[in-house]
Amino acid sequence: MGNGALSGAVIAVAGAGGPAGRAALLRLAEAGATVVGADNDPERLAEAVDAARYGAGGATVTGEPVDLLDLDSTRDWALRVEKEFGRIDGVVHLVGGWRGSETFIKTSLDDWDFLELLLIKTVQHTSLAFFEGLQRSERGRYVLISASGASKPTAGNAAYAAAKAAAEAWTLALADAFRKAGGAEGPTSAAAILVVKALVHEAMRADRPNAKFAGFTDVRDLAEAIAGVWEKPATEVNGQRLWLTEKP
Repeated sequence: MGNGALSGAVIAVAGAGGPAGRAALLRLAEAGATVVGADNDPERLAEAVDAARYGAGGATVTGEPVDLLDLDSTRDWALRVEKEFGRIDGVVHLVGGWRGSETFIKTSLDDWDFLELLLIKTVQHTSLAFFEGLQRSERGRYVLISASGASKPTAGNAAYAAAKAAAEAWTLALADAFRKAGGAEGPTSAAAILVVKALVHEAMRADRPNAKFAGFTDVRDLAEAIAGVWEKPATEVNGQRLWLTEKP
């Protein structure tokens, strides 16, 4: 595994226990990275870490439960990662959640409160906690997974689309911080946004064998795109929305 394209890199994955997280852990480990996962479900996280270790032939994949809704806990996690592995070269934000309504007027602001925590707070906390470490890396990357609905909200998805749009704006501000830190020579670290319509995985296909999932991105293809963010110079991906589905 030491000869992969990401050999020597240390990458943290927030929300590592879900289907997209499992795929990302495996793909990054296959590319040679040391991968450190976090999730709020210890059992689900342990299963994802074990699967990635096995699938990647004994690569270094670790995980720990982290309360990403608490800034101090997130900062402690960032410090532990750097202390243990000596560096941090990437953060992949896969913390997700969805709530919608039948119509705009039936939108529940409780849904906003829920989504604001999962989709915005966790982005704020991880970006603030890891910024300095990523800036120290010669190939630091912060990767946000967003949704096309942020650019074209629908009536029943007001809370979700607004939360995703806010997360994108925060990430673009992070990109500007990397740009300014790079000075005249340009950034060495980058923040990028991967945009999907929605995600699909094997269990979903098994449950709905006749569904077409038109425009959906398979979690394995998403993982490939995540790894690909490191293949381009920081100047090319910093502050960019990289579309994995058709633009609305």
